[in-house]
Amino acid sequence: MSAPLRVHTVGIIGAGRVGSIMAAALADAGYSIVGIASRSGGATPAQPATSAEPAPGGVRQLAAADLLLLAVPDDALATLVESLPVRPGQIVAHTSGAHGVAVLAPAVARGAHPLALHPAMTFAGGPADLDRLRKGISFGLTAPADVRPAAEALVRDLGGTPEWIPEERRALYHAALAHGANHLVTLVNDALDRLREAGVTQPERVLDPLLHAALDNTLRLGDAALTGPVARGDAGTVRGHVAVLTETAPEAAPAYLALARRTAARALAAGRLSPAEADALLDAIEGGAS
Repeated sequence: MSAPLRVHTVGIIGAGRVGSIMAAALADAGYSIVGIASRSGGATPAQPATSAEPAPGGVRQLAAADLLLLAVPDDALATLVESLPVRPGQIVAHTSGAHGVAVLAPAVARGAHPLALHPAMTFAGGPADLDRLRKGISFGLTAPADVRPAAEALVRDLGGTPEWIPEERRALYHAALAHGANHLVTLVNDALDRLREAGVTQPERVLDPLLHAALDNTLRLGDAALTGPVARGDAGTVRGHVAVLTETAPEAAPAYLALARRTAARALAAGRLSPAEADALLDAIEGGAS
């Protein structure tokens, strides 16, 4: 029986927002960071709390690490793995949410152990990123059985919670996160724009308690947290929303219409609307769309 995989030393490729924060968090957790390399090949001794430019040396110096962590954009991952210098027995992990372990097949063919290690958090590039990670986040993991104990230990040491995602469900997992977080940024910025156009001088202050309450209620109550004109079946109000958005912000109207349809469907399924109320709402929505 082979010895269990253990991680003491970590090398990181990708010196951007995710790579630098993961380096700092891993160092805090007691792991030795042997170096951080850029995708172009330059490497620097571990300086996880800084944004120092990588120095010459190349990624080959990272091959001695127990864990080689690839913190690069999703679409750059496959090309990087093709030419990656790895050693047999090394764990090669990536931080992509969209990919599982299949993208690491070229490294596996050279004797590496694969791991998908996705921190389920948004990284904005500031000190708050590390603070949020330290408070404990979930990590979307995919790995073969022999890598799982080491992966779970790594996540626990970071103060996180492991969530095991089947390889064939990685795209669905990542779509859910992008829909909930990335699209939320767009939605909130659209709402801020409309409030400014309505004459509100401090739209952030207006939305702050409203949005935090809506998010907290949704995470606790699910569809029971639905409020507003769609949940009440106020078709006339929705019709007015569609009209004013179509006139003043036509670029934002399609998103409102799509979300109103989806909200009506969820409210109907949750018993918040009667079929007649839902039909009236959909008439208002489709009338605006046309």
